[in-house]
Amino acid sequence: MPRDPLSLPARLCLLAWDPARPGAADAARVHHLVRAGALVELVRRGLLRDDDGIATPADLDHETGDPVLDGLLELVRESLPHGWRPWVGLHARVTFDAVREQLVAEGCLRAEKKRVLGVFPSVEYALARRDTAQALDRRVREVLAGQVPAAEVPERDAAVAVLAAAAELGCAGDPGGAGEPGTVNEPGAANEPGAARGSGGARGRGSATGAGGAGARRRDRIAELAGRAAPAPALRGVLDEVCGAVSDETAHTKAPTGG
Repeated sequence: MPRDPLSLPARLCLLAWDPARPGAADAARVHHLVRAGALVELVRRGLLRDDDGIATPADLDHETGDPVLDGLLELVRESLPHGWRPWVGLHARVTFDAVREQLVAEGCLRAEKKRVLGVFPSVEYALARRDTAQALDRRVREVLAGQVPAAEVPERDAAVAVLAAAAELGCAGDPGGAGEPGTVNEPGAANEPGAARGSGGARGRGSATGAGGAGARRRDRIAELAGRAAPAPALRGVLDEVCGAVSDETAHTKAPTGG
């Protein structure tokens, strides 16, 4: 992926941005995805640790220098203890909003002030650096397709790919399938149902006829990448938990509503 200063949650937010439907990124599924990325990033940096399934600050003093990550770290420190899955959804919009503003500051997104009905002030966000988003998109596709051995994939790149698959982003669609660069698929539209759960807690949901072999290879690849993204057992457990939470929210999004 591009060697740029973007954090893991910032990369995931940018990957989810659809230039044709910018409002699609401002949805619970993407909020959960971005929060999951922030949690994993804090664990990778040694500032959060797993204590019998509870997200626990490593200490009360250290910070990252990244306002998004430090804001989440402060929230965890000041809150009652929670497991990793609850933290993926708890006030996730706060982390998403902070990452979005960070991307504006980095020049990746553009904030456009408008008025609704000509009266009420509003802000719309547009993709400003399409080349950066497209480069991220291409790299995730390459990593998930197995064009690079898992052992040679940088750990953060592997984490981005596994989390993108959990949210069924367009870039994480089946090789050769639907999904334009930089888009958020309608959940389940181009991905094998349950494939995102290959990083942990696979639900064993069936694939379409003729796609079983490809689906199995897909799950195996995601499992390899999860191992690369989280070589330490404690981090792997956290990655499994947050991916499971993102997958559950994705499944909830596509579930039929009504009586």
